[in-house]
Amino acid sequence: VCDIAAFLNMSQSAISHQLRILKQMRLVRFRRQGKTVFYSLDDNHIKRIFDQGLEHILERSRGERSNG
Repeated sequence: VCDIAAFLNMSQSAISHQLRILKQMRLVRFRRQGKTVFYSLDDNHIKRIFDQGLEHILERSRGERSNG
């Protein structure tokens, strides 16, 4: 949570809230290792959807740069 909050410049409580919702929707899962909690996408279907969304964003970004 700390790393994500720092990267996105958001509060830890906001990140925790969003991760809790994503867990409830079974989009992410977590595992504890001591005091550290690791989050990952829940399964390969979710990863494929995420990858497609990211690919779409990158394509739009490249298109805007070439048109701008």
